[in-house]
Amino acid sequence: MAKARTQSMRHIDEELLDESTDPLEESGHTVDSSDEEIDENVADEMGRFEDSFIGINKRYRLINRIGEGTFSTVYKAEDLEYNKYENRWDVDERESRKWQSPAGRKRQSRRPHYVAIKKIYVTSSPIRIFNELELLHDLKNGDSVCPLVTAFRHQDQVVAILPYYQHQDFRDYYRDMTVSEMRLYMKSLLTALRSVHQKRILHRDVKPTNFLYNPQHSRGVLVDFGLAEREGTDWHKCVCTNALEDRRYQIAHSVYMQNQQAGHPTTSYPKTDNRSSRRANRAGTRGFRAPEVLLKCTQQNTSIDMWSVGVVLLTLLTRRFPFFHSADDIDALLEITTIFGRKKMKETALLHGQVFETNVPTYSENGHTLEKIILWCTGRTNNDKTGPKKELTPEEKEAVAFLYRLLECDSAKRITADEALHHAFITKAYEESEVDDELVDLVEA
Repeated sequence: MAKARTQSMRHIDEELLDESTDPLEESGHTVDSSDEEIDENVADEMGRFEDSFIGINKRYRLINRIGEGTFSTVYKAEDLEYNKYENRWDVDERESRKWQSPAGRKRQSRRPHYVAIKKIYVTSSPIRIFNELELLHDLKNGDSVCPLVTAFRHQDQVVAILPYYQHQDFRDYYRDMTVSEMRLYMKSLLTALRSVHQKRILHRDVKPTNFLYNPQHSRGVLVDFGLAEREGTDWHKCVCTNALEDRRYQIAHSVYMQNQQAGHPTTSYPKTDNRSSRRANRAGTRGFRAPEVLLKCTQQNTSIDMWSVGVVLLTLLTRRFPFFHSADDIDALLEITTIFGRKKMKETALLHGQVFETNVPTYSENGHTLEKIILWCTGRTNNDKTGPKKELTPEEKEAVAFLYRLLECDSAKRITADEALHHAFITKAYEESEVDDELVDLVEA
């Protein structure tokens, strides 16, 4: 009988290193094709990896590099010992066996089976590596979430073995997606996040290159939990969780409000400030961080992932990737201010006990509507004053109504993954798929 794979890890140091000062790169490039010629440098790199990680080439045949990030490199490999183990993680094999005869199901599969080998860099914190493997193990039965097959350690190197998923690079299809296709993409991504959030886990790095999507099957898988954490990890009290009356009282008696009432400029600072500096987890990718992350909220929850989903949908609707392109947290806040305006950003900052001020004249008080942003980005601005007013299509308006629920600056009002899956914009995807099924039935009849 086949035996289940197990992972063996030695005791790992409990000292947590702060990863927030070194966030992931804006978007790592992922490659799905292994048929193309392997770059000579990649071949040399794989050779060095096999030499340094004793025994890895007996279990797996490395094929190509398919991903590279700040903390790891991912390779596609053939699983040479696939038939020695139970492989409940292999969704494709389960699907193909459904249509086989009972005799065929008993025979061992002879076709090659592929996995993704994630080589985690030795510069990563040991506790961060342990955290990622533990979370992947806990999410092994999650819908549309990449499960952990097994893990190996050799000296100071750790590799995680994950299923390999056929997918297409985001840059190859996002400009051509119809709104109906965006619905299916969002439905799959939100299904994955609902599984993650039900376990009270924050992914912290939701972005297109961490969601391996197959447009042909309208199905994707959420990957890379290197920055993920359990909700409540290293929490400290933030005023955003106080009752409304308590928040109003604190704001009314703050140094900021006292300066305003005294007629002092709002940008003045006390000569001696005895308050301790605020520390909060800022891990993530530039351009996808929620306002509360940028404002150093010390009680971040799963709603930060929903803001990132909103940025992904905004990217699809505007056909611009990356949409936000900030150099640091200040630039990121100003980019958000361009859309939502100074008034909204001041309110959002006060919500977390911070003060937001800018004297840049180009930032308007009330910002711009998302409809206007999308029309600008897609070249539908009405330069001819006498011509008919250009508007979004009815489908795009439905998407924008959903987008406003995701890009809500107040995290307490932001839609959850479960609520999003019941939103009219997403549920219409089910209706459209039912119509497609009926058309197929008519054609076959």
